[in-house]
Amino acid sequence: MAGPRLEPELARQLFFEGAAVVVLGVPEGTEFGIDYSTWAVGPRFRGVKMIPPGVHFLHCSAGRAGGGRETGPRTGFFLSLQRREVRVLRWDAASEAVDPGPPAAGEAAAFRENLREMDRFLGPYPYESLKKWVSLTSFISEAAMQKLQPESGQICAFSEVLPVAAGRHTRDRAEQRLPPFDTECRSYAEGMARLPQMKPKAGTQIRFTELPKQTYPNGATPEEITRHSMDLSYALEKVINQRYASQPLDLLAELQFAFVCFLIGNVYDAFEHWKRLLNILCRSENAIGKYQDLYINLISVLYHQLNEIPADFFVDIVSQDNFLTSTLQVFFSYTCSAAVDGTLRKKAEKFKAHLTKKFKWDFEAEPDDCAPVVVELPEGVQVD
Repeated sequence: MAGPRLEPELARQLFFEGAAVVVLGVPEGTEFGIDYSTWAVGPRFRGVKMIPPGVHFLHCSAGRAGGGRETGPRTGFFLSLQRREVRVLRWDAASEAVDPGPPAAGEAAAFRENLREMDRFLGPYPYESLKKWVSLTSFISEAAMQKLQPESGQICAFSEVLPVAAGRHTRDRAEQRLPPFDTECRSYAEGMARLPQMKPKAGTQIRFTELPKQTYPNGATPEEITRHSMDLSYALEKVINQRYASQPLDLLAELQFAFVCFLIGNVYDAFEHWKRLLNILCRSENAIGKYQDLYINLISVLYHQLNEIPADFFVDIVSQDNFLTSTLQVFFSYTCSAAVDGTLRKKAEKFKAHLTKKFKWDFEAEPDDCAPVVVELPEGVQVD
């Protein structure tokens, strides 16, 4: 866990004023990390010291039996640390992960008193990556973290799933009109249909805000359906009113939380949520004037996030369409217009120029939204 050497006086101050996470029982060869840095655990590892107060992401991947460089799926959790706090955690051999549960009474205080003796077993927090971590989590408060983190406390790269209905016994399969296990499949489609329906284990899902599948109000006319399908401000209002009515800026905490869970936690579902939420934000023309502060800060959030991902990452391997360029193209067509407040417009124009220069993305072509939009009408609605 070696990194750039700190000045002795600064290191001493950080040792006594920073937080420490003591992690007991982690097997040698485990991949262990905090925030943006990861290491292979050695025989003397007992945790991390000199951690700046605030929200952090602790993650690990179990080593494979017999050694080697391969590791298991990544598991982690967010935690909020106070100045001079000592958090004591333990490795859970059954789940092959660090248990986020509380320690025994008085254990943290005992380790705090003996921190000097523990010093040689604790690696220093990697301050060279702190600026990047802060820029990626600037809106994630302790309250936001607790609201979004799964009830289980663990964020897993691969969610634990359970069958919707029992299917281990012949009687169970007969009740569901499924053939016996040993019946030969006659087609790929038949084989897929035989697979059991699965659902995430209760308490293991990240508690993201539910994004609306319908972007228009019930009873909307065909004209209103078309308008709300092009301008997603109605859908954005539904999202904000679910959780963030008193503080719309907290929606950016969810956007950052999803991004970190994907980028560092390897959670693909979090990436999908990030894309859907960003799509709603960028295509809500009427909301831009109402939530100007939200959109000014959205640009800052995206600036730091896009610095962490290759330019071609968002290109669909089938259609070759770039989700991000098409989404931001619409966003810039709204925010770079003369009707938008000058502060937001200037920031949007600078961001657009930065992306054009760095990634060679073209935002000048006519947005797809200018083409005719085909929308599905609710059952029973007819166009005169």
